[in-house]
Amino acid sequence: MASQAPATEASGTATPILPPQAIFCPVGRALDVLGDRWTLVLLRHLLDGPRGFQELRARCGIAPRVLSARLRKLTAAGFVRRAADSPRPLYEASDRGRSLEPVITAIARWYLRQGLTELRVDPKRFSGTSAQSILESLPFMLREERAAGVDLVFEIRLSGVGGGVWSVRIKDGKCTVQRGFAERADVRYTADARVWCAVALGLEDARAVYRQGLMTKDGAREPMDYYFCQIPGLRAGAARASRKRRRRTR
Repeated sequence: MASQAPATEASGTATPILPPQAIFCPVGRALDVLGDRWTLVLLRHLLDGPRGFQELRARCGIAPRVLSARLRKLTAAGFVRRAADSPRPLYEASDRGRSLEPVITAIARWYLRQGLTELRVDPKRFSGTSAQSILESLPFMLREERAAGVDLVFEIRLSGVGGGVWSVRIKDGKCTVQRGFAERADVRYTADARVWCAVALGLEDARAVYRQGLMTKDGAREPMDYYFCQIPGLRAGAARASRKRRRRTR
């Protein structure tokens, strides 16, 4: 096999081409450890607290054999551990796993605020998205500049497939999401799960949905979309689509 010719820098000095493993690149070395697709996805869900095997499957859609293998790998690497003092087997992020939270947050926010638009992702692929997955993504979608100094609780009551009740709290620029009724709700939304998901992502115009009686909002505070990002460019498209539908029905 012919050897590679050395690269030549601007100075004219020949530089040998080394194999990747001989080069110190922090990005490459990190990806050697974290580059598996499921590593950061599983840690993202474990950052919210201990989860059982089936809970992780429900959130990731991962096959059982793959999940078992990834959990063993993450446990051996010290990113995940078995939760202590639990009546059933639960997994949780270790301190090493939690150290990756800024990385996970940065990736999620890049995708939501730039990646979707720059990669020209087809918004129709999200038409069947589960309510739980959107609600648990709200911390990544929070507009910190608008949430600073705010203490506000939303209660989301959804019916139909994928429905349930969630409480979403914004406090001092942070967002937390819990399943269940809120002890104190400033704003309450009631809708079919598919309808709420479409509004939350910007696939449907909220005002048109209210007029059609498909969603109700109780409480005089700002709507959720004031505090949370939506898919870039879709909100305007949803509004235009709603206007066209209204014109056709006149």
